Amino acid sequence: MTETPHVTGAAARRAWLTDLPVLLVAVVWGSSYLAAKEVTTAQTVLAVLVLRFAVVLPVLVVAGWRRLRALSAEQIRGAGVLGLILAAIFLLETYGVVHTSATNAGLIISLTMILTPIAESRLRGTRLPRSFVAAAGLSVLGVLLLTQGAGFSEPSLGDLLMLAAAVARTAHVLAMARMRSVRGADAMSLTTVQLGGSVLAFAVLCAAPGTGATPWAAAADFGAAEWAWLLHLSVFCTLFAFFVQMWAVRRTSPSRVSLLLGTEPVWAAVAGIALAGDRPGRLGLLGVALILAGTAWGRRATGPETPEDRDQDRDRDQDRDRHHNVDHPEKVRRDLRTTPATGQRS
Repeated sequence: MTETPHVTGAAARRAWLTDLPVLLVAVVWGSSYLAAKEVTTAQTVLAVLVLRFAVVLPVLVVAGWRRLRALSAEQIRGAGVLGLILAAIFLLETYGVVHTSATNAGLIISLTMILTPIAESRLRGTRLPRSFVAAAGLSVLGVLLLTQGAGFSEPSLGDLLMLAAAVARTAHVLAMARMRSVRGADAMSLTTVQLGGSVLAFAVLCAAPGTGATPWAAAADFGAAEWAWLLHLSVFCTLFAFFVQMWAVRRTSPSRVSLLLGTEPVWAAVAGIALAGDRPGRLGLLGVALILAGTAWGRRATGPETPEDRDQDRDRDQDRDRHHNVDHPEKVRRDLRTTPATGQRS
């Protein structure tokens, strides 16, 4: 049966309602480079990360305490794993920016746009549409033009750290979408556990000798401007960003989320031009246009994840479980005794 224009238009509006918050995440993440430069030095990386996460964590715990208590042990473990991945992303990115040029950092981290759809297609056993590959290539070309003004330096430790951060970002997006242990759980509760795990990891590292200033020492040196930038990092770049990401990957594909987040270098340039007085030149402005065009094209090429896609993933998971449980009948009996009957949405 052919879809009516009304149904098609409603689906398009729903897609935009999902895409817009993700695009706003890209905007605040773009501004995070400027914010981090204002508050972080090579000696305060871990301290700032502890403060950044710890500022919002008590609010989340108090606001969502009832839902936090409803999480199962399996869901908490799954969110804890996501929290460790999240901690790795921020460590790699922050130390990477310290040890490489902003040009190289902006270019290398944008490889997440390419790595995510490649990884997703391998996991699903599908081929990427040519139009999506072309759109992603156009966006990466735009990043090249946007960031090449300062020239390229030889690969450094920072370059390798930024490449590892791009891989970690890809793993985080895919894990949020595919981990069965966190499916159906409250998104804010999962975000809270993730942030708590990250703060714990950073605090443990801060306690080690030779890792720089303590959070208390760093906070004591902050003025009003530094606290304002830190709150921006905490509330918008951390809390808002990852709550939206957890919400969005359940309503669209990881590739689509990744492509929208790939506009981050554009918004970093906007923040630099408007607030720091940077001048990208004609090639940089052309790069902005190419990234926006590539993102818009890629949205149409990928489309939202369909119910058939989700059913296929669920059937694959169930088939794997059946094969596993044939060899482990005791596990089947244990699962029947301990697994609650929930209407979890795949």
